Order: sequence, then structure tokens, then C-alpha cells
Amino acid sequence: MAIGTTLHTNLSSSSSIKWEQFSRRVLIKNIVYRSDGGVGLAREKVSVGGWVKNGKEQGSFASLELNDGSCPSDLQVIVDSSIAANIGEIVHTGTCIFVNGELKKTLQGTKQNVELHVDSVLDIGLVDPAKYPLFGNQPLTLESLRDYVHLRPRTDTISAIARIRNALAYATHTFFQNHGFLHVHTPIITTTSDWEGSGEVFQVTTLFREADKLDKELKENPLPSQDDIKAAKLLVKVKREAAAQLIMDNASKGEINIAVSKLAMSMDKLTKLEKRSILKPGLPQKDGNIDYSSDFFTRPAFLVGSGQVQLETFACALSNVYTFGPTLRAEHSQSFRHLAEFWMVEPEIAFADLEDNMNCAETYVKFLCQWLLDNCLDDMQLMVKNFDKTAIYRLKLVTSTPFERITYTRAVKILENVTEKKFENTVEWGINFDAEHERYLTDVIFKKPVIVYNYPKGIKEFHMRINDDKKTVAAMDVLVPKIGELIGGGQREERYDVMEKRILESGMPLDPYEWYLDLRRYGTVKHSGFGLGFERMVLFATGLDNIQDVIPFPRYPGRADL
Repeated sequence: MAIGTTLHTNLSSSSSIKWEQFSRRVLIKNIVYRSDGGVGLAREKVSVGGWVKNGKEQGSFASLELNDGSCPSDLQVIVDSSIAANIGEIVHTGTCIFVNGELKKTLQGTKQNVELHVDSVLDIGLVDPAKYPLFGNQPLTLESLRDYVHLRPRTDTISAIARIRNALAYATHTFFQNHGFLHVHTPIITTTSDWEGSGEVFQVTTLFREADKLDKELKENPLPSQDDIKAAKLLVKVKREAAAQLIMDNASKGEINIAVSKLAMSMDKLTKLEKRSILKPGLPQKDGNIDYSSDFFTRPAFLVGSGQVQLETFACALSNVYTFGPTLRAEHSQSFRHLAEFWMVEPEIAFADLEDNMNCAETYVKFLCQWLLDNCLDDMQLMVKNFDKTAIYRLKLVTSTPFERITYTRAVKILENVTEKKFENTVEWGINFDAEHERYLTDVIFKKPVIVYNYPKGIKEFHMRINDDKKTVAAMDVLVPKIGELIGGGQREERYDVMEKRILESGMPLDPYEWYLDLRRYGTVKHSGFGLGFERMVLFATGLDNIQDVIPFPRYPGRADL
């Protein structure tokens, strides 16, 4: 409720204060994160808005810890009862308040250097503490917060993760733009489904919607019976004969027109009844299969699990490109590392081989880690305090240490020789490494990030370039401590004859991949790329355990809220 109208335009406009251009206020971070802790702004008039994290009513005034999401730190706000008569209501956690006031130095030894003494309250959004899910003495777990996905950004942890995620996104664009990459928006719908070789795709169709509409309509208006159609045909016959008789009798033009009009109406009704009589509930069928000719895209369509192959079309014309967007996979997993909808960063580099690709991936990951150390240290310190004491150390380790690079074959030999641990899944040449294998390499053997390359061709996508040994492909994975696989990618197969053979060997028809083969037919070029799972990068940075906690709106089996 609005209880004041004074705006900051009537207050001090000192050049030392950074006002927001579009919300007429000063962000809390621009007060408390000054080099002097805000002391230099003492006696300045400012407007501040935010949400109460903690509040106390102390006699004739209320003391509020206010946070606006701009930083982890709160601003102490003092509201006198002469300014707001309802101070007993504004102290509740979750209350939103927008105020004008004067910044004043605090007593020595207090938590902050300045606090805001309110002159007027511009707006208040009250909270009923008996109903507010985030109110209470017991801290909410990250798991319980998933039931309040619309409110959880108000907690210290989720807001910090949001700022870390934002920093990593900004760093991603900065890195690739600084290295001459062009940002390309790739589609999320495709009619070619199985690029990743998993078959775990979501289908896009309007057929179910249309079938439901038809079923509902048929319940309200049942299909005509054969007797209805016979009656309609008989009526048409009678109307036709009547019109013909009038013509033979040289009836007036008006009479003939009326008769012909009645005949037309009868014929139209018959046509509709005949069309309706052949309608069938359920999905349309043809030759025993679903008929997609009436579907939105006229053929099966799917949500993409990667933008890589579409990105290749631009790499084969514009050289260095990248995409950054959501991907979707219908993997029915409740694993802490998997989501149904997640974000991928995917660069594609023309004239680049596997080594170039590994160099790019390592440099990019190092850049992300350094960016957090330089620009997000306050939020990282919160992660260290509450979740993972080694989080900042891990970032520093990555930025300062060359990644280990080993072939898949060597990785298998290393793991086969492990005696102090029994793996749940047996290690042998030809397997896909599980998280336990990946983390043993990074956390125990090398104690740093590891790039494994030259995988067996049978466990990698058909578009990876076959090596000279004919058994392995130029694929690579970047493994990092705590998480395991962070990046997957490799050099693409650019040879037309080899690619055509690989498609056929994979049991897939050539027709849906003709456009992909065209990239090999016309001006083929050596090119490489990779995909970084963005949520896994956030997990790695923060030290949290569950991927559902590092994405704003998690989608996984059984959950698609908001």
C-alpha cells in the first residue's frame, strides 16, 4: 500500500551516489560495497527498496535488515513509529518496503558502517507471518525450497546462486566475444531426432490436442448413424425431384429458386453428415501408423538435445560461432546431475582439430573460474561458509593448474589398476565412464581437471571423426573435481564418404541427414566443438550437491512448476 509520495528527485543528488536510472532508488550494494563501507555517504539522502530478512520492534522504532538482491549483504534500516504507525507489521520476514531516508554512521564495532534512518515510507507490501512459507525460526532446506520455487529466490542461498549464474553467463559471452566468436540462436525444435544417440527426446505434436477436442465434441454431438445418412439422402432425392418438376411445369422463377435453394441446403447437410460419419476418435492413422500429415509440422518433430549440428551450418560459413540456450532430454532420471531442461554453451570452430578444441575448452573453463574470483567473491564466500569450504580453493586450483590430458585407453588402464577402491561398475575398454570413474580420476588420481580424449567409436556420437586406428574417434570430455564430466565434444567427421557410412552403420536412414551431408559435399572443412553443461558449471563453482538447486525453475520427472 502506498503511504508516501516523496521521490528522490527532491533529495540530495550528490555525484557520489549512484542512482538507478529506471527505478528511482539506490542499490544496497552501491552503499555497503563502497571501499569505505558507505561511510562517505553519511548524511546523504537516498531511496532504498527491498525485502525484510530480519526485523525487530524496539519500543518506538523498528530495526530492519533489508536486502534488495543486489548483493549478499543487508542494509540496516531504522523506522520510527512517527514515520510508520504499523511498525509491528513491517518487521516480519518477507515484507517489502520502499523508503526515503538519511544514511548515518553506526557506532564503532557494529556489523555495518552505515545505516538508513527513514524519513518517509513510499510503499509497503505486507506479509502474513502465519502463512508466509519462508517465515519461521527453523531454516528451510534446499530440498524443501523446491516446493516454493516462486519464493526461493528470496533466500540468501538461491539469490547468491542467481548472481553466480548471472556472472557465469556474462563471462561466457565475454569470453567468446573477445575471441571473435559470433553468437547464433539455434532452434529448439527439429524433425531429426537422434543426434546424441540416446533416443531420449521429447516429441512436439498438436495431434493429442486435436484428438482431445474431437473426443469432447463427439461426446456432445455423437456421430450420425447410417439411418441418419439414409434419411438425408432420401431428402436430397425428394428435393431434387421437386425442383425438377417445377422446372418441367414452367413454374415461376421465384418458385424454382426457392426449390433449388432447399435442395442445396439438403445436399450440404448430407455432405457434412458423410464427412462426420468417417471421423474416428483417437490419433489419426495411416497404414497402421500415426498419420502426421495433419500435425503442425506435417511430420514427427522433437525438442532438441543440443544445438551443435545446427551450429555447424554457421561454422561452415562464419568460422567461429557459439550458442547458449536451453536443451531438453526426456531422460527419466532423478539423479542429482540430471535435468529434463538445462542450458548448454556450445562453441563450434572451423579449421580446428581435437587439440585446438581441448585448448579452447580448457581456456574457457579457466576464464569462468577467474571471473568468479574477480567479480563474485562475496557470493562465493557465502557458498564457502554455508556449503563447501573448498569452493574458492577449487576455483583457484583450476585457474592456476594445467589440465591433465590422457587418452581413454590410458584412463582405462589407470582405473583397472586401482586396488584401494571397488567400483560399482566394472572398468574395461569400451565402457562409458560413470561419475564414480570420472571423479576418481579428478579427485583421487590427478587432483585437478582431466581431459580424456580418443574414445571408442561405439560409445560416441556418429558425427565424431574416426581416428586412423579405426577403433577410436576424436572425442574428448573435460572432467572436473566434485562433478565429473563438465564438457563433452570433439572433432567432427568432415569426410563425406566416412560420414555417410557412419550414418548407415548406426542404422539410420540417410534422408533426414541429407542437409548434414551437404556440409561435407560442398566445401567441407575440418571443424570441432564442445558443449558445456551450464548447470554443472554452477554446481562445480558453488559446491552444492543437487543440480535442481542451481537452475531458477527446475524441470525433472514429475516436476514442471510455473
